[in-house]
Amino acid sequence: MYDIVTFGSATRDLFLRNKNFKVIKSREFATGEGIGLSLGSKIYLDSLFFATGGGGTNTAATFAKQGFKTACIGRIGSDPGGKAIKDELKELKIDGFFAEDKEHKTGYSIILSVSQKERTILVYSGACHYLKKEDLHFSPTGKLNSKWFYVAGLSGESAKTLMPIIDFAKKKKIKVALNPGVAQLKLGLSGLKTILDAVDVLLLNQEEGAKLAELSFEQENKIFKKLDEYVKGIVIMTKGPKGVVVSDGKYVYKAGTFKEKKYADRTGAGDAFGSGFVSGLMRTRNIEEAVRLGTANGTAVVEELGAKNGLLTKSRFKKESRWKNLEIIKTKL
Repeated sequence: MYDIVTFGSATRDLFLRNKNFKVIKSREFATGEGIGLSLGSKIYLDSLFFATGGGGTNTAATFAKQGFKTACIGRIGSDPGGKAIKDELKELKIDGFFAEDKEHKTGYSIILSVSQKERTILVYSGACHYLKKEDLHFSPTGKLNSKWFYVAGLSGESAKTLMPIIDFAKKKKIKVALNPGVAQLKLGLSGLKTILDAVDVLLLNQEEGAKLAELSFEQENKIFKKLDEYVKGIVIMTKGPKGVVVSDGKYVYKAGTFKEKKYADRTGAGDAFGSGFVSGLMRTRNIEEAVRLGTANGTAVVEELGAKNGLLTKSRFKKESRWKNLEIIKTKL
């Protein structure tokens, strides 16, 4: 019996930094700005760093570091990138149930850092987008069982595995935390009704929450009231540097963030918060404690390069005084 099993992407991340990457303002870019490189030139990097990433493995790493018996299910390529992912999870004492794809390579993300807080990510989705139902280890004779499932943004062909995961969770009375991907969000609330009925924790960012509820950012209480009609459990809406808002259907909890000692990179911060929150909820069943751990974990991960290096262990979270106090405002919904 596992404490938690995670489902989601498993990738190899490559961080590239160079002070000569130029920011160019232009309407041709979706964000109004882009990175400019001199065509035909040889550009020497200031630094290069390899890591593993992806929502499935990032969240599994938090649960393992928090002392929970953890497994991760995903799909990788039969290549060095896939081997690196398996090796790292083994070091973290996570049981990795990975199907090896002979056709698609392991997913890769290349993070181009222009300055401390400006970046562009090049993504090759790869094998992790081709997870199949038979990869889930849900056969009647299978040994996979858990108290919790954490589903981190299944995309591409992998999105088809969400209903089998939900159905298995219902059958086995497993609690579910869901961080929906683009494929799920496109369905809207009505299209997600069957899925949301089985969700105990729904994790969204502010843009996703507003879009799903079909309301503006500023109407937080109305957003939660609408989402609470579909989710019997807890709804979380993260707001980046502005903190987080959480609803349990009766009360709304608002919190800011912890002050960073330094800033390295924000890759994996969302996964760190979500898995930290669920870790706190699993351990204490207290929303305020869950918010504190999630916020601390998110802050710690941006202080180190890579989505896993800064993640808090159970002992570090308890020992470091900087994580003791976080103002959380609780009001009736």
